[in-house]
Amino acid sequence: MDSAIPDSGWPFEGAAITKLLRSFPAPPRLLALGEPTHGEEVFLRQRNEVFRHLVEHEGHRSIAIESDCLAALVVDAYVTEGAGTLDDVMRRGFSHGLGGSAANRELVSWMREHNRHRPAAERIRFFGFDGPLELAGPGSPRQALAGLHGYLAAHLDVPPLDVIDRLLGADSRWTDPDATMDPTRSVGRSPEAVELRLMADDLVALLMAESPRLIAATSREAWWRARLFGRTATGLLRYHAGMADTSPARVGRLMGLRDTMMADNLLALAPLHGPALVHAHNRHLQRDRSVWQTSGWQGGDLLLEWWSAGAIVAAQLGEEYAFIASTVGAAAPPDTLEGVLHAALPPGAHLIASRRLAEALKGVEPAAQSDTSSGYFALDPGQAHTTDGILFLRTIPPAE
Repeated sequence: MDSAIPDSGWPFEGAAITKLLRSFPAPPRLLALGEPTHGEEVFLRQRNEVFRHLVEHEGHRSIAIESDCLAALVVDAYVTEGAGTLDDVMRRGFSHGLGGSAANRELVSWMREHNRHRPAAERIRFFGFDGPLELAGPGSPRQALAGLHGYLAAHLDVPPLDVIDRLLGADSRWTDPDATMDPTRSVGRSPEAVELRLMADDLVALLMAESPRLIAATSREAWWRARLFGRTATGLLRYHAGMADTSPARVGRLMGLRDTMMADNLLALAPLHGPALVHAHNRHLQRDRSVWQTSGWQGGDLLLEWWSAGAIVAAQLGEEYAFIASTVGAAAPPDTLEGVLHAALPPGAHLIASRRLAEALKGVEPAAQSDTSSGYFALDPGQAHTTDGILFLRTIPPAE
């Protein structure tokens, strides 16, 4: 089995990515690199190594990570223009606690140094592609609505901003953490929220209808950012409406809405800022339909199904989307995919072309790991063929 698997050695070498890319039928505009769990710095450092190689050898111009798309504008301004300080950027430019990661800090520092003496057209870019959705719940749509309105108001006749402010009310109405578990606490289907959704939809339609005039008066980049504000505003208002849903479908709908927001951001990124490296949890990037069996959720068991962001993007981009899943062999049962690879491969990290892995595993039917209690999601062997590559770590090295 060893001879069928290309081995990149440890530490993982970005050059192995080039070999894998050359095996694809077409260069992907979005190369997605997944991780099986959050919070392990080794996956982020491997991502950094891959991104550096892609920038220096494959012409990639941007990276998008599983973080708040609006907060990430702070990071992009720093890496492209030097706006702000590194400490402040790490504090304000990330969601989900990602600003505390040493590997993320290393990425931002490297991107700033790479761009420091380059002209604007050659600078690499940083993006978040998640919505403003923390664990405690979604954020207020105020920032997104204000950004969209401000861009349009500078060139077109639109309702005054105080109309939006009146409908929004206090941000605390939108960010009530109790609404995460109690839909009756959500304001997402209040008369004001319904009116805001209609207004946001009208503003986004106006942004598209007047795009020739607006792009000529500003720039494609400025118009693209206004579209980001518009997508985020409508996506957040849609998510808040889902938060107010009292039916058993509520949780699955919210998960689907989040992945849809992610997919919309990635699809908008591809034509203007690609080719790009995308980094997130494997489950957000996979091509397969997501399935989650819950026990005891609000007094019952639920089987939830929805399409991941990767599935939505892959359906639309085809061969221009590629997905490399990461997984770990340590402590895996020997009859699982990770266990089989752990027994077959020497210590280190190994980049495996999925097609070659399928050939090597002919006659072998690994079992699936279903225990996710530790936050680690093993790779479903039945879905391995829907990946383009697998980055396998035999073990996770001790934290530095």
